[in-house]
Amino acid sequence: MTMRTPMRGTRWYAALAATTLCLNSATAAASAGGQPSTDSTQGVATAAGLPSSFRWSSSGVLVGPKSDASHNIVAVKDPTVVRYNNKWHVFASTANSAGSYNMMYTGFADWSQASSASQYYLDRSAIGPGYRAAPQVFWFAPQNRWYLVYQTGLPSYSTTTDIERPETWSAPRNFQSSMPDIIRGNIGNGYWVDFWVVCDTVNCYLFSSDDNGHLYRAQTTVANFPNGFTNTVMVLQDSNKYALWEASNIYKVKGTNTYLLIVEAIGSDGKRYFRSWTANGITGSWTPLASTESNPFARANNVTFPSGAWTNDISHGEMIRSGIDQTMEIDPCRLQYLYQGKNPSAGGDYNLLPYRLGLLTQTNSSC
Repeated sequence: MTMRTPMRGTRWYAALAATTLCLNSATAAASAGGQPSTDSTQGVATAAGLPSSFRWSSSGVLVGPKSDASHNIVAVKDPTVVRYNNKWHVFASTANSAGSYNMMYTGFADWSQASSASQYYLDRSAIGPGYRAAPQVFWFAPQNRWYLVYQTGLPSYSTTTDIERPETWSAPRNFQSSMPDIIRGNIGNGYWVDFWVVCDTVNCYLFSSDDNGHLYRAQTTVANFPNGFTNTVMVLQDSNKYALWEASNIYKVKGTNTYLLIVEAIGSDGKRYFRSWTANGITGSWTPLASTESNPFARANNVTFPSGAWTNDISHGEMIRSGIDQTMEIDPCRLQYLYQGKNPSAGGDYNLLPYRLGLLTQTNSSC
């Protein structure tokens, strides 16, 4: 997610590249040759419990804007979510009627309560006013502290020891003080956006996108986190920038050493959707899983809407995790994904598009 001018008409690519180019193509090809076997009737892969194709059912709109005297909100987007203390804790970007961004928090026990739950605008905390967007929340167990990662133009974070008191978030600090040279040399007319932290037992990694067909990764040690992020490398690239656009999520599949990567793309029809890859380890080579328009991770063509199709875009969001900590672990059984969508008839300024939050539930789980 970033502030940008909407693209129209001939600026959309006529077709989306079927695969993403790994920098280490030889390793990627070898990895692709070792893909798990598939049940041809169900599309279910045997490795890590992840299918080779996905089917989803979507809720209606669960969370929308709640304006007050000082916040005229038109969009709620880019959600992150954890389940803690028998409560869902959701953080999201907000866009106001001037197209300016900040963030909000809302908490509730059950999704049926999401629309009625109060919302706390994080500019009232030490996070403060100004451009803050695209949050990611997790508990960093080595420090017994919650982290909220977000973008301010740089990769930033705040911390608290009590997620249920949003007023206690600290003032922004930066993971990196400037754009790394490798990103500066490849970003073109894009934006450095959508920062994502995931850790293994030794290192923590900071992923980011550039809206120009590249995915990057920096790293530091768990002991040194949140300091010391260096060694920024390009993880994936695509000559069609819309095929590898933004909003990456990286998760560890519970009980395995498999990691799932999903990245938001913009399709040949101009609609947003997600592609997916897997790897053996965070720094492993990413092998396509469900990565095309015809076989996507999540797109309007593999989502049903029992309450009515309120969106044609399946856009920036986060998986429902099995835990809360920095390992970003998910259970592959009956995946759920909190996402942003919008009225199909909405158009105009990107920063004013009326995004709302909905929940996908996987319908073709093997368990």
